Amino acid sequence: MIRTRLVTSSFDPAALLSAFLGELGEEDGAVVTFLGIARARSKEGKPVESLLLEHHPRLTEQSLSEIAQSGAASFPVSAIEVVHRAGLIPPKEPIVWVAAASAHRRAAFDAADYLMDRLKTEAMFWKREDGATGSTWVEPTDTDYAARAAWE
Repeated sequence: MIRTRLVTSSFDPAALLSAFLGELGEEDGAVVTFLGIARARSKEGKPVESLLLEHHPRLTEQSLSEIAQSGAASFPVSAIEVVHRAGLIPPKEPIVWVAAASAHRRAAFDAADYLMDRLKTEAMFWKREDGATGSTWVEPTDTDYAARAAWE
């Protein structure tokens, strides 16, 4: 199973995990998940009132799918799920949820890590932090790109 979803409202990570676990096969012995949440402070320490993730529905969905497909092709996993939020997101709310299942833990850990490195640098989103001091567009950092390059 490889599934991606682009959503524009909050989601329940516990419900996603429960559903994911319900779809696993008998050979699966490891599940790794990652939950990214909106921060209340920018990298510079300024308060963030909201995070805006602008997107192009078709292109963004296509990028999520391509990244998930690549993860499934790169690691011995049986299932991958990516749920990514778009729109206006308040601090402490979920942004992205990734799950990977495999027979053994290393493949699940590697797949989840790989997916997040690719999502961070390649998913078709335009990210802006809004706060009392103004708005700032946010780009992936050199560290983000280096983490992505390490998979090549």
